[in-house]
Amino acid sequence: MEHQYDQNISEYKYSVSDLMLTKQQRDFYEINGYLVVPKLIPDYLLDRCCNRFIELCHEKVPQNQNITMMKDISRIKTGDQGEYLYGKAQDILWDDEFYEYARYPKMVDYVESFIGPNVMGMHSMFINKQPDIGTNSSRHPVHQDLHYFPFRPANLIVAAWTACVPITVNNGCLYVLPGTHTGDLYPHTYPEPKDGEINKLYHELKTNNNNDDPKKVFLEMEKGDTVFFHPLLIHGSGINKTQGFRKAISVHYASSNCNYIDVSGTTQDNIKNEVIDIMAKKGIIDVDYTFIWKHHSRLIRGVRANL
Repeated sequence: MEHQYDQNISEYKYSVSDLMLTKQQRDFYEINGYLVVPKLIPDYLLDRCCNRFIELCHEKVPQNQNITMMKDISRIKTGDQGEYLYGKAQDILWDDEFYEYARYPKMVDYVESFIGPNVMGMHSMFINKQPDIGTNSSRHPVHQDLHYFPFRPANLIVAAWTACVPITVNNGCLYVLPGTHTGDLYPHTYPEPKDGEINKLYHELKTNNNNDDPKKVFLEMEKGDTVFFHPLLIHGSGINKTQGFRKAISVHYASSNCNYIDVSGTTQDNIKNEVIDIMAKKGIIDVDYTFIWKHHSRLIRGVRANL
């Protein structure tokens, strides 16, 4: 499909400045909720991040207590190890190698254009989509990232997602539904078992009629390309049909002027309880959901205010 575009926008709701954004880019993000910037991150930095992930997979570096290594549910059953077993390293902001990505000055300039000068890194991950073995576990169901976040306003949050290798439809690129960032946060839950195995915390829209949506746009990207997107944008990714690994790195940034909210009793209650249960299994009990987020977040630029 062709992207929506309007050259006559005079007031912007989803970006705050033209520090790095041209008028065309701001208009595009305003209407579509995402923006791809080609070759933003240099190869050497992405190679360092890929090497760090592999070192973590094979326990060649001391275990960083902040990082959670997430195993692919299907690969656990096959007895795979290393790079074949781990689909994600989560909460990577406090690792020196990954932090160089999160703080890369040109990228943070773009982030500042979306959310302002006080920039917090809130959620971070290195994603390693393994070859799918017929269980569909390598997909990420259609979802909205705001479902996971207990802070607002949504318009002062933006994701940066960078391809570490060439990413195509065949190896499970991101897909987005342009313009859905202007809607509401919808209820999420786990997909039905009939749709294949699903990894921990990979929730999807509870009422999911978007799998065959004609407005779906597949974001094929070259190494170093970075997509910025709004936390309400509906998106997901397909299975990896190749024999290689689809690697990407991502940080969700928020203005430190955001505020934490109590998600109890809302559609986010299920993810809150699930995360608290996971922490309890690690021996961290009786903690507030917002404390977990504060513990893993890191100031990137400006001053820490509310977060």
